[in-house]
Amino acid sequence: MTTGFAIDYIPRRMCELGHGTNYLVRFRHLVLQPKEERKINATGQLLLLIDPCGDLRVESAAGLFDMSEDQVNEMSYEHRGEILITNYSIFISHIKFLQVIPQICKTKCQ
Repeated sequence: MTTGFAIDYIPRRMCELGHGTNYLVRFRHLVLQPKEERKINATGQLLLLIDPCGDLRVESAAGLFDMSEDQVNEMSYEHRGEILITNYSIFISHIKFLQVIPQICKTKCQ
């Protein structure tokens, strides 16, 4: 997913989820050490994977992104809930997300 597509996608997706226009968007650029596993708690939030590389695995309740996995038929760029990120590489890897955080006050979609 490109950043431009994600920015266009977020308002429609947040309306579908009933949040209207009350949300914050935050860019997250994580740096993972070689062979590192990192958990992120994104309960009630969306993390949209931006321009991923092939040496990373992202698992969540919403799906899986792992270009080395040969038993899945679809990669997921949208993640939520408990997210597990794994760096398969022996090198430092970078992974970028747009984090969408719903706010308490709700307004109607336009």
